[in-house]
Amino acid sequence: MTAPFTIRPITPADDAAVAAIIRTVMPEFGADGPGFAIHDAEVDAMAAAYARPGRVYFVVEQDGRVLGGGGIAPLDGGEADVCELRKMYFLPELRGRGAGKALIRRCLAAARELGYRRCYLETLTGMEAAQTLYAKEGFRRICAPMGATGHGGCDRWYLREL
Repeated sequence: MTAPFTIRPITPADDAAVAAIIRTVMPEFGADGPGFAIHDAEVDAMAAAYARPGRVYFVVEQDGRVLGGGGIAPLDGGEADVCELRKMYFLPELRGRGAGKALIRRCLAAARELGYRRCYLETLTGMEAAQTLYAKEGFRRICAPMGATGHGGCDRWYLREL
C-alpha cells in the first residue's frame, strides 16, 4: 500500500464495510461476547445512526477501500457536554501508520464543533496499542465507567477535556 489514507464522513455505501471491520477486529481482541459494541444495533447501519444530531462518524479509506473508522456521539446516560469516542477500529494493514492519531484528532475537532466539553471512551485489556495512543492524545484513565453504554465487557475507561 503506497497511497496515503484519507479520512472522510461515512456514507450509506460504507455501512457493509464498516460492519465487517467491526465484526473482524473485535473478536481479534476477545470482544465478541455479551457486553461489547459488536452487538449494538447500529453496527449494520452506521451512516444512519451517525446522521442524527450531535454525532459524526468517519471512515479511513485507501485506494477506494475502507480500512477503519471511528466516531463521536453523545454519551448514553451521560451529561450533555460529554461525548463518547465510539467504534474506532482498524484492520491490521492500517495499524501503525498514523491513522489512529489522525482519526482521533479529527473526531475531537468535530466534538468541539458540536459543543462537547469532554470526551469519554471505553476499551479493554489487550488493546494496549490503542490505550497508548489514547494517553498520547490526552486521554486520562479513570477508575469507573461513565454513562449507560451497555458495554459491560469493557474494563478500561478514559476521559479527556476538550
